[in-house]
Amino acid sequence: MKFKTKLITLVVAFLAAISFALPSQVNAANTDMVDTSNNNGLMTYDNYYDMLVHYGVKAVVQKVSEGTTYVDPTAKYNLASAKQAGLYLNGYHFARYTTVEGARAEARFAVAAAQSAGLPIGAVLATDVEASEQANNSYAANTANNKAFMEVVQAAGYRSTIYTMGSWVGTKMLVDKGWIADYPYNTSRDRYTSHHAWQFRSDQQFAGSYGNFDVSQLYDDFFTANQTPSPSAPVTPVPSQPAKSNAASDTDYAQTGVFKPSVTVNIRTGAGTGYTAVGSYAPGESLIYDHVYIRGSYVWARYLSYSGRYHYVALGVNGGESYGSRSSNAQTYAHTYYTVRYGDSFWSIARKYGISMYTLAANNGKSIYSLIYPGESLYIR
Repeated sequence: MKFKTKLITLVVAFLAAISFALPSQVNAANTDMVDTSNNNGLMTYDNYYDMLVHYGVKAVVQKVSEGTTYVDPTAKYNLASAKQAGLYLNGYHFARYTTVEGARAEARFAVAAAQSAGLPIGAVLATDVEASEQANNSYAANTANNKAFMEVVQAAGYRSTIYTMGSWVGTKMLVDKGWIADYPYNTSRDRYTSHHAWQFRSDQQFAGSYGNFDVSQLYDDFFTANQTPSPSAPVTPVPSQPAKSNAASDTDYAQTGVFKPSVTVNIRTGAGTGYTAVGSYAPGESLIYDHVYIRGSYVWARYLSYSGRYHYVALGVNGGESYGSRSSNAQTYAHTYYTVRYGDSFWSIARKYGISMYTLAANNGKSIYSLIYPGESLYIR
């Protein structure tokens, strides 16, 4: 009898241990909505359709703008791909405002960017409030600024809400019903059921898609209202391999040089527009290439990324427009530096160059928790 009692006690203790050790398996949140932006590159119909079918994702929220100068270059393409896959469409603007007038100016800019990207009227255009500008503002100022932003957005026909981190709700601003980010999952669940959505992780990966994704659980129909998804086959699908080009115009040759883009150019896994875009280079940056390819309409440069893989960027149109300047003196670029832009983090910069964010921070005498500022130059290698 004593042995049986002891055995039962051990079994109960074991089951209890499992329930605490595996909270995500016992009470898994729903992967209802996914964030996408330039950090994930161009998303295809297949990327979104796989999320819908295999992960249960039903809504997307795409970054469309930031401040009053930045428009996300992937917004139009990604929203079109998500629409074809049958997802509900939403957008967000990364806020930099500190005053009511600044908030109104950013709202007008965000509305124009959303309309240009094809975000349907009636969809959500949220304000992402988490930057240092708001951290240094008062509760009253942030609350007034957010209200001003949302009023302009709503007047344009979009619906709006506040995205922010859980620690800022009620401390840095008033958030009645918002979209709240709070991790880790097992300590944050069930805190935000009175809000529209809870973002419960930022490192979700999907088969066939590039990078990590923020994913959210929805608690109402705020992000799915006013739309009727109508999935369709992609009009211009991106092939897994590039289409064949005119063999007469195809050639390649070894050449070492430095390319400095004058416009933002996509980083691709192969020398062709049919290959996956895994990032971009902006004006003011540079790369050292070791081979040049002419493939149909474009001239491509190959370079070895810090991850040990070859990547490719378009140098320009074959016989036409150049996307930047080329120099043969690659030796002067033995070291690589990066100028920090708005929205950057150690994680996003490290991923761009294929190195560890811990190594990147250490190379600059910092930790991954140190602040970095737009205009600051970081040593890559």
